[in-house]
Amino acid sequence: MKNQITLGLVALSMATAFLSSCSKDDSNSNGGNARMTVYLTDAPAPYDAVLVDIQDVQVNVSADANTTTGWQSLHVLRPGVYDLLKFRNGLDTAIASQELPAGKISQIRLVLGSNNSVVIGGVAHPLETPSAQQSGLKLNVNASLVSGVEYRLWLDFDANRSIVVTGNNKYILKPVIRTYTQAMGGSIKGIVLPPLAVKGVFAIQGSDTIASAIPDVTTGAFLMAGLNAGAYNVAIAGNGILKDTVVANVNVTVGQAISIGSITLH
Repeated sequence: MKNQITLGLVALSMATAFLSSCSKDDSNSNGGNARMTVYLTDAPAPYDAVLVDIQDVQVNVSADANTTTGWQSLHVLRPGVYDLLKFRNGLDTAIASQELPAGKISQIRLVLGSNNSVVIGGVAHPLETPSAQQSGLKLNVNASLVSGVEYRLWLDFDANRSIVVTGNNKYILKPVIRTYTQAMGGSIKGIVLPPLAVKGVFAIQGSDTIASAIPDVTTGAFLMAGLNAGAYNVAIAGNGILKDTVVANVNVTVGQAISIGSITLH
């Protein structure tokens, strides 16, 4: 039997959306059902494949975030191994969906099996997981589900930052997951050329890198989704021969995909 690894997800206070056709009684969070759908997407990484064994997605419907009870599994659409690198630059896949009683969701967590690996240069390496993660980290989410409304949550799994290489050439999985919802996200998109000379595209606020992307190797197109509203500097890293460049003050608004156009490195 596989040893299951419980991974607590990054805490995030999330907004709720109301359907304009719902009546006042229908939108009361004290009754009725809401549907919660969880999607998987990825911040790109320089590997051939990053294979993650997803076995369960659970939410805590208890009003008390500190309790060990109240956990409920969502219906996982396809338990098994997912290649994170197939879900880049705006691509995603639904991994779990289920109707839940309207009300509060205090926590969410992902349960992985043991069949996790990274492929580098055509060679697969097992991804080990520290014992501290096997006991499960529980972090608050604080989502409000409204009757008659589908709540969509994206798990942005940063594969590059989630894999740590040790001195003896072992690969350790330390998940870095950013969550966002359809209601709160905006996007930055564009084209960077020549794509094979671009090491990465980064959305930066102050000294913090908020999101990253690797452009499509054929078209140079990229997309960074789930960004909070605000101004970002978009940094494009060259390969050392072509120079880096920065597009300053790109203003993101909720529900909009802001294009920086086509950028050519020189």
